[in-house]
Amino acid sequence: MFIVLLRFSTHRDKAAALMEAHKAWIQTGFDDGHFLMTGSLMPQAGGAILAQGLSHTELEARLAADPFVREGVVSAEIIEIAPSRVAPGLEALLT
Repeated sequence: MFIVLLRFSTHRDKAAALMEAHKAWIQTGFDDGHFLMTGSLMPQAGGAILAQGLSHTELEARLAADPFVREGVVSAEIIEIAPSRVAPGLEALLT
């Protein structure tokens, strides 16, 4: 499982023009079953993704296809975690 932090760069001003393409890229991650959650880093610092079911290399390739990453709007930091315990109802995160 991975947590991806997408932190705005100095090219943040390009975000509005790329937002629809970025949202479509996110939707593909959900449709593929790899993205479990996305959200904003507060206050307006970028975004975060909770992902599973792919390798580190596959995730890097997927991130490289994100219009925000490709155009330098954000930098991506990948944090790999090995879940060992979850709250009731979240057992699927252990697979």
